[in-house]
Amino acid sequence: MGTIESASILGVRVDNVDYAQTFEWVGRQINQGYACQLSTINPEFVMLARNSPLFARTLAESALNVPDGAGILWAGRRLGIRFKERVTGSDLLPSLCSQAQQNSWRVFFLGAAPGIAEKCAAILSERYIGLRVAGTFSGSPMQESDDVIVPIIKRARPNIIFVAYGAPGQNLWLARNLPKFTSGHADSGVVGIGVGGAFDFIAGVQTRAPTWLRSISLEWLFRLVRQPSRWRRQREVFRFIWYVLIKSHQLAT
Repeated sequence: MGTIESASILGVRVDNVDYAQTFEWVGRQINQGYACQLSTINPEFVMLARNSPLFARTLAESALNVPDGAGILWAGRRLGIRFKERVTGSDLLPSLCSQAQQNSWRVFFLGAAPGIAEKCAAILSERYIGLRVAGTFSGSPMQESDDVIVPIIKRARPNIIFVAYGAPGQNLWLARNLPKFTSGHADSGVVGIGVGGAFDFIAGVQTRAPTWLRSISLEWLFRLVRQPSRWRRQREVFRFIWYVLIKSHQLAT
């Protein structure tokens, strides 16, 4: 794949990859026996990182940070970087299950409300016949739950762990625990991916925005209308826009 170009979006590294490069990267980590975190960077992540040194460090140490969110692509253009495409956690989940089916990778579904991970895994198993589901568990992102969750996942021996605790919890969980799940041998690598609400979308608990709304970058508006409680999170997006405009003005002068 060669060297991956990266850009700093308000201090957060974002790697300029498309879906094909992401799939190739995941396969290489698994084949080489690495334990790596893949993070899906959106404007909320960037703003969280500005207020949390721990989260900022977690994203800095993440092995691959893909550009999730139309706001990241827009910010890249304003700051002189044209990202190849948006690579979302919601789309990576089923796409990587397809890759897992083809490559006999074992996948684990962790997080969401009780019963949702199981339902998500069952739906994807029907969609991708032969998908090797290593296990499912709801659990909690809190550190005191690690002693319960880690042995379950160790016994399952997954190659990909999808974690649906939301940010920053899912990313912090992966940063703490991923190194515990690999032997370092070829074909035994583990890639951990935080996927936010993707389990809920696949299980039908939440409805994702129609494709045409996603294509014009208004998925955020659809979710805000359906979940008005998200307004505080959307406020951070507008702050993100403001900071990017200030930064682009500084670069232009």
